[in-house]
Amino acid sequence: MARVPFVDENTHPELAPLVERIKAERGGRLLNLYKALLNSPDVAMGWLALFTAIRQKGKLGERFRELAIMRIAVLNGAKYEYDQHVPFALKAGLTQAQLDALPEWRKASVFGPADQAVLDYVDAMTKKIQVSDRVFRRVRRLFDDRELVELTATIGGYNLVSRFLEALQIERE
Repeated sequence: MARVPFVDENTHPELAPLVERIKAERGGRLLNLYKALLNSPDVAMGWLALFTAIRQKGKLGERFRELAIMRIAVLNGAKYEYDQHVPFALKAGLTQAQLDALPEWRKASVFGPADQAVLDYVDAMTKKIQVSDRVFRRVRRLFDDRELVELTATIGGYNLVSRFLEALQIERE
C-alpha cells in the first residue's frame, strides 16, 4: 500500500486542468504515480514538464532512452518503473532477450558496443554518481551535445522516478 494517499481526481475539481494535461501527455490515463504526485500539484506539474521533455521532445533515440530506463529500474529494484516501460522498450527495438539480460549485462552477448557504453554510463551515474573519464569518453563518441545532455537527464530523472516510487511504495495500477 502506498505511503501517501492517491488523489482522486473526481473530488478535486481544482486539479482538473492539470489532470487533463497529465492524461493528454500520458496516454489518456492517470497512473498511480501521478495520483501520488498530485498531493503536491506544483511538483506534479514540474514532473510532467520534465518527463514530457525527456520522453517526447528530445533528440536522443528512444532505444537508448528505454535501455537506460530499464537498466535503472533493474539497478534500483523498481518493479513499477520496469513494468511500465517494458512495452516502450520493446516498441523502441529492444528484444526480450536484452531485457532479460539487463541484470548481468556485462556477461551477456546480446548488447553491441553502443549499448554497452550506455549501460556503463547508467551504471556509473546510478551506482557511483561520479563518471570516470573512460566511461564518459565512450558515450561522448556516440552522442552530440544535445543527445548527451538528454541521456544524462534521462538517467538522472529516472533515478528520481524509481526512488520516488520505491520510497513511497507506489504500486502498479
